[in-house]
Amino acid sequence: MRRPRPARALAAVLSAACLAPGLVSCGGDGRPPRVPMPSNVPTGPQFPDADALVGALERAGVPCLVTLHSTLAGGSSTDCTATVDGDTFEYVVDVYNPEQLTRDDIGNAIAAGRTAYHQTFVAAGNWSIDVVDPTYAPRIAQILGGAVLPGDGPSAPARPLPAIPASPRYDSVEQLATALDASVGCEDRRTEPGGSVACRTGGRVGHGPNCANLRLFGTDAGRDRSLRGALSARGIPVYFAAGANWSVNLCDYGLADRVARDLGGVVVSYDGD
Repeated sequence: MRRPRPARALAAVLSAACLAPGLVSCGGDGRPPRVPMPSNVPTGPQFPDADALVGALERAGVPCLVTLHSTLAGGSSTDCTATVDGDTFEYVVDVYNPEQLTRDDIGNAIAAGRTAYHQTFVAAGNWSIDVVDPTYAPRIAQILGGAVLPGDGPSAPARPLPAIPASPRYDSVEQLATALDASVGCEDRRTEPGGSVACRTGGRVGHGPNCANLRLFGTDAGRDRSLRGALSARGIPVYFAAGANWSVNLCDYGLADRVARDLGGVVVSYDGD
């Protein structure tokens, strides 16, 4: 399942009156001082809207399965899920109207996401992209001619992963779902953005119904990045069964050991402390 995401930068910049040209600036009314756009961010290229930027990425081999699109007074936003070389990641495109929002307005919006949530952005011209998995930020920056702006502040500690077996491998997420169904149940299946499958578990073994999300990965590195990302949120416990090219994120933590055993994987967990 997709991890909860903080508010997008565009929504933040539009909701703060101190960011609008001609209105009171931050700092004099109890708000934090504005943070200008970093000097290493290029002034171009510019795009008329989020669709045009998404199109440029798609032509260069970074697709966008649109999960949310918003047209706002100060610009437009598109939430994307992309699958590249078999691995899936998310990114959020914000394109701002330069007649309404200045370069430093945009810089201030980016700074909020970098500082409060340690998010990584790619930015240039009149746009920014929140890259949920920072691994893909350099590739996006190279395609568009932007600068990578890493998240500020301390990040969660890197949590070690257990040794993950090299087999069995599943040929499709549907095959993985069938194996889960034979173990603890996988009912009411639905395909999620990026090709993962969500279903309801527990009924086959007498547990109350609860959710699970199933994913396949193109590479071991992509699998490990996804698992480490899920383990990185402080205070949010997670329990996976994971194997060669797959993971099952379980809302019913009591099923993890059984699912890992039956599907040929291991338990990957974090108790939130």
